[in-house]
Amino acid sequence: MADAFARWLPGFQVLRQYKADWLFHDFVAGIVLTTMLVPVGIAYAVASGVPGIYGLYATIVPLLAYAVFGPSRILVLGPDSSLAAIILATVLPLSGGDPPRAVALAGAMAIVSGFVCIIAGFARLGFITELLSKPIRYGYMNGIALTVLLGQLPKLLGFSIERSGPLRDLWAIGKGILAGSINWAAFAIGGGALACILLLKRHKRVPGILIAVLAATVIAGMLQLADRAGVSVLGPLPQGLPAFQIPLIDIADLVPVLMGGFAVAMVSFADTSVLSRVYAVRLGYRVDPNQEMVALGASNLAAGLFQGFPISSSSSRTPVAEAAGAKTQLSGVVGAIAVALLLLLAPNLLQNLPNAALAAVVISSAIGLFEFHDLKRIYRIQRWEFWLSILCFVGVAVFGAIPGIGIAVAVAVIEFLWDGWRPHSAVLGRAAGVKGYHDITRYPNTRRIPGLVLFRWDAPLFFANAELFKERVSEAVAASPTAVNWVVVAAEPVTDIDVTSSDSLAELVDDLRAKGITFRFAELKDPVKDQLKRFGLFAELGEAAFYPTVGSAVDGYLDRYAIDWKDDEES
Repeated sequence: MADAFARWLPGFQVLRQYKADWLFHDFVAGIVLTTMLVPVGIAYAVASGVPGIYGLYATIVPLLAYAVFGPSRILVLGPDSSLAAIILATVLPLSGGDPPRAVALAGAMAIVSGFVCIIAGFARLGFITELLSKPIRYGYMNGIALTVLLGQLPKLLGFSIERSGPLRDLWAIGKGILAGSINWAAFAIGGGALACILLLKRHKRVPGILIAVLAATVIAGMLQLADRAGVSVLGPLPQGLPAFQIPLIDIADLVPVLMGGFAVAMVSFADTSVLSRVYAVRLGYRVDPNQEMVALGASNLAAGLFQGFPISSSSSRTPVAEAAGAKTQLSGVVGAIAVALLLLLAPNLLQNLPNAALAAVVISSAIGLFEFHDLKRIYRIQRWEFWLSILCFVGVAVFGAIPGIGIAVAVAVIEFLWDGWRPHSAVLGRAAGVKGYHDITRYPNTRRIPGLVLFRWDAPLFFANAELFKERVSEAVAASPTAVNWVVVAAEPVTDIDVTSSDSLAELVDDLRAKGITFRFAELKDPVKDQLKRFGLFAELGEAAFYPTVGSAVDGYLDRYAIDWKDDEES
């Protein structure tokens, strides 16, 4: 019981082992972290289509929840730029510009995402995000980055557009610029903030975002830019803490909210699992990906029930916590308490914060989402995977974030099936000076044992490749330079067999028998043999049809037939 408690509530386990000298480090790290939590939380809330205050609500409660359920000691959760486009794509068309409705929709998405992650974590499905290959993730995130950037660019320029998809947004931005809609005062504030953040980004210990946001706020307040130049500002925040509130949505909104919640769950866990593993390796501890999924789900569920919206791990705030000396999840608790105190004691502190500066914060993060360097490497070494990445990027850029992740998942499934559908196979022979049996196309001078076809299949056998397996074995038999007595399948790469492929295999065995050819397996794994036993094929072939190695199968064949063969290369 105690072990299960420690496993599912690792925060309490850390508390039991907490060292007194960690407290100062966690407290300082939490205060330093607060300087980023406030402006970033507000900025990502606005980018997600909800009022800025809800970004702080989505910061406070998830940090407290993760401190209890989270296995990573310094991971920081909260609103994130990678989710902003997904949330906005769901919230904006459904809310019709009504803030309370937008908040309810975003909260419902967080609850859906939370339940999906918790159920998947308890079902030990933490591996599922690994099904998205690196090129596909790059393409999807590049598309998300472009979507976020285009969504924030009008705010940086000081005007607004009707959001209707990345390509149409780009067209609308161009029309706005040509029409002279730019507010130059807002652009100066936003452009200056963006330049400040990007220039200071390389200095990890310098809070570039805080400096840029404070400078923009002070300048806008002193010069009264809201009144004199029409610069849009945040305005006063409501005083008080997030309250428990179940988000109520219309039945008609349920399907898009469910789709958005699933999309958020996949993206947020992919980001969180990668970041969690990176810091676990760096700091010398282990994290359970299933517990990470439960913790992320609990944090999203808490956000949705306390007036927040979907959250994820942060690749920008977590390094700040690490650089500030964070030792445990307590640094996040300190940060959450500091944000709460700000709402209680100084809600008007950022009322003059220009929206153009908030846009600069989001754009700087979106720029960090782009991945080009590794795509260049992929283009050089595996061009078709590069084009898969481009396909996913175009899918997001043309159709938007929600359809884009559907395209990414579909491409991932097709890629997986294609690899198994048309796998490599080889006919084997003996190569001079090399131990074992090898692909005759790779070793042109190989010798083949008369009457024996050694065939290797480099994939699991399943419904999609069962007929191809039969075809290639038949082709190998037909291409044999001598009359064939035995076919031996070197089956070490075969890790699975399903009912369809088992039936197809039985048909192949019958076809070969009709031609007087014996079928044998070599190196077939015991779990796959167990499957053949359940399917009844093992009994049909008989125990003698299975050899532990290719060499023993060859010996069995040579014992059965009087073949003039001398294996003088065997060492």
